[in-house]
Amino acid sequence: MRLGECVPLRLFRRENCSLCELAEAALRDANAAHEVTFVEDNAELEQRYGWRIPVVQRGDTGAELDWPFDSWKIRRFLSQSP
Repeated sequence: MRLGECVPLRLFRRENCSLCELAEAALRDANAAHEVTFVEDNAELEQRYGWRIPVVQRGDTGAELDWPFDSWKIRRFLSQSP
């Protein structure tokens, strides 16, 4: 089972963002299943996240992990109890 399959993850990111590409690579390295949401597509998300991206959000608790993070921090983030 992939890490994150029990905990839904969402990556908030921008198009053409090198940090966002690194964030996706860290999620892949952590073997964490995730969905991607582009903040430019939604005015509310654009206002909420602005230049904070990339951000990973847990679907079960709403907890967020701000950049910078690596695969180790993602695994730790997922191992925290809700």
